[in-house]
Amino acid sequence: MRNMQRREMVRLLAAAPLAMAFDWTPQEVERARGAVLATRKAAGAGAQFEPQFFTAHEYETVRILVNLILPRDERSGSATDAGVPEFMDFIVADQQGRQTAMRGGLAWIDVQCKRRFGSTFVECTEAQRTELLDELAWPERARPELSHGVAFFTSFRDLTASGFWSSRMGVEDLQYLGNVATEWDGCPEEQLRKLGVSYGERE
Repeated sequence: MRNMQRREMVRLLAAAPLAMAFDWTPQEVERARGAVLATRKAAGAGAQFEPQFFTAHEYETVRILVNLILPRDERSGSATDAGVPEFMDFIVADQQGRQTAMRGGLAWIDVQCKRRFGSTFVECTEAQRTELLDELAWPERARPELSHGVAFFTSFRDLTASGFWSSRMGVEDLQYLGNVATEWDGCPEEQLRKLGVSYGERE
């Protein structure tokens, strides 16, 4: 991840149907995104989000991870700016069958960091975090003993993409032009004459 444009890479992932790799349906994504918007609106600006599923430590880990995947850049804000951690919390809290995988994956990250660096992921330096994630970001290059971590990080990255690009900030980041009212006065008369057709009388 260090030698590539991470936002562009994840944006390309989001061009496919969002959340499919993590097995979330579009309805689940839409419901979670709506819950995030409602919660932020009700709480007001600057209010601290209280996760339903994640522990305080897990939630801080999630916040750091999503921002490493999608940091703030010159075009838009970071994953946390777009409400991705809240989005994930709503998604996982609503799906008990997927909670073990999420909690286990976050714990796996901490275990690896403690073995390598003597600290949890949250307590590690940015260089130490990047060192670990670089080994997980490329499944075809990863060592076999890291397979569980690779599977978790791949799914986590997909869910980060889903959370970001289903947000208003993410849609603007994609420069999506749909759902925008435009004015069109029909085909130019010159082209209609070439085709030998006309609209008839128009108001």
